[in-house]
Amino acid sequence: VIGFIYGYITEQFGWTVYIVMAGFALSCLLTLPPWPMYRRNPLKWLPVQESGTEEKKAADRKPKRHAKS
Repeated sequence: VIGFIYGYITEQFGWTVYIVMAGFALSCLLTLPPWPMYRRNPLKWLPVQESGTEEKKAADRKPKRHAKS
């Protein structure tokens, strides 16, 4: 937003692009690396639940009927 406002005021599209790209680079630098401050309190995910065997799933399936045209 700052890049668009500054570019509009100065009527220079180049400055808009530079400021937007700098903001993108800064946000990537802050969020993409696994910083220790973000890993301090990790989320605890639910364990994977098995829903049954493949043989049971295959037997429970009904054959698909295709409409004849």
